[in-house]
Amino acid sequence: MKNDRRLWLKALAALPIFSVLPALADGLETIRQRGRLRVAVYNDFPPYAMAGGKGIDADIARAIAGKLGLTAEIVGYNADEDMNDDLRNMVWKGHYLGTQPSDVMMHVPVDEHLARANDKVRIFGTYHLETLALARDPQRVPQALAGSAAVALEIFTREKIGVETASLADSFLLGVLNGRLRENVVHFKTVAEATKGMADGKVAAVLAPRAELEAALKGQENGQGKAVIDSPKFPELKVDHWPLGMAVKVEEQALAEAIGSALADLKKDGSIAAIFKRHGISHQPA
Repeated sequence: MKNDRRLWLKALAALPIFSVLPALADGLETIRQRGRLRVAVYNDFPPYAMAGGKGIDADIARAIAGKLGLTAEIVGYNADEDMNDDLRNMVWKGHYLGTQPSDVMMHVPVDEHLARANDKVRIFGTYHLETLALARDPQRVPQALAGSAAVALEIFTREKIGVETASLADSFLLGVLNGRLRENVVHFKTVAEATKGMADGKVAAVLAPRAELEAALKGQENGQGKAVIDSPKFPELKVDHWPLGMAVKVEEQALAEAIGSALADLKKDGSIAAIFKRHGISHQPA
């Protein structure tokens, strides 16, 4: 991270306590006076965010804003090189091209390592557990994958498997089994393009996050029968699921608490699960 964490902590420690505490409420009060909660979502990221302010993340943002008596202003941002850059662009600083940061960012992995590496944001508010899943053509991959990667993935020494470029699935399949699958890993720009490749017979399966697979496969058929989605477990894969939450500036404690309380109510009354169901996506509480 380009920012010097030690200097930032030193500067914070030098502030008198009475100048820090009121700031915790100022952000929330400013938002209430404005009447709008500015919410960052990713551009072109179905089923979570699509053009026109549609998608799961956008709908959850609107539900939270409604609980707070506010209107949600959905702002789309392009993904940068990594999550650290996205947090900078969407939450605490803004993009160098001039896009202002938002009050809260959706779709942030709730992860202690990510939180430690980004001390200018507060990560919280888990609303879904995303998992890595496999969509397969049952004519070409007739059984669910099971066992170690050496056993489960052996079929892909003969069949081709699709992945989104530069994704977790991509990295895993290129490295597993000492690289034996590399020639049969086919790269696509998006998960939707990968599932279209399966429908066209270019690949026998696609490894990707379950929600993205479910969204991409809606209405698609591979010509020989509908694709099947499984959740294989590979001992060699250290991370196959991750909780999704939100982020605000680190000093916005009052805002985080207000959003967290609203989210808890929406979970309790079934609103979050209903949003996922409305989009045809399996919701997994974290």
